[in-house]
Amino acid sequence: MNPEEYSNLAKVEQRHWFYAGKREIVRYWINRCHPLKLTDRLADCGAGTGIFVEEMRARCQVMALDDFDESLQLLCARLGKDCVLKGSCTALPLADNSVDVLTALDVIEHVEDDQASVGEFLRVLQPGGIAVITVPALMALWSDWDVTLRHYRRYNASTLRKIIPDGFEILHLDYVNVAVLPVVFLVRKFRALKQKLGFSGTARSEDRIPPAWLNRFLQWLFVRLACQKTVCFPAGVGLLAVLRKKKQPGTGKL
Repeated sequence: MNPEEYSNLAKVEQRHWFYAGKREIVRYWINRCHPLKLTDRLADCGAGTGIFVEEMRARCQVMALDDFDESLQLLCARLGKDCVLKGSCTALPLADNSVDVLTALDVIEHVEDDQASVGEFLRVLQPGGIAVITVPALMALWSDWDVTLRHYRRYNASTLRKIIPDGFEILHLDYVNVAVLPVVFLVRKFRALKQKLGFSGTARSEDRIPPAWLNRFLQWLFVRLACQKTVCFPAGVGLLAVLRKKKQPGTGKL
């Protein structure tokens, strides 16, 4: 991610409906699939500014991992050096079977070898542990936003499934942020048209918090549609996967 994007993110992520909603959704799926104990260990890969880890540290042992210096500075300031590790998603500085819950929130799209990253998630998780992964969806939504954030790709359900190794059981995989998909599509295509015609405006809706009433409603809608298994959506702005490491063959253990 471009270094200046960390400061942009830090300004809005506490209250912006998308970032706050995403954290709420991830907490829901962790609670549903692997309720945390104080002795459990949670690793957040590509932890960014560390706000999610900060929110989780009262519920379990936490570790924030990143390999960008800008992020590491923010993480150490927020969490303290003891909770921070420098490392890539393709070579996590963690022992095998050492983590109970692993999160990678809009991270693997930044990694060239995303399949290697998910393989590392499998390696470091305890048998029975879960990984919660979010990614941006649909190449039709590719825009200057993806370029600025240095994404390699956006996903669909099929391409995300393809990189999940057999050692994982898929507990849940579905599109999220579905309600705003038409608006996001139109806004990004309009912004691309403006750039093509030579307009140089740099304001992005992703960097601005909407009016309070709208921000609350969008967060409620985002969370409501993502925290259910009744409806499987055909498309959305993002994808969420909840994976559980399978039991070890021949041990009878999870």
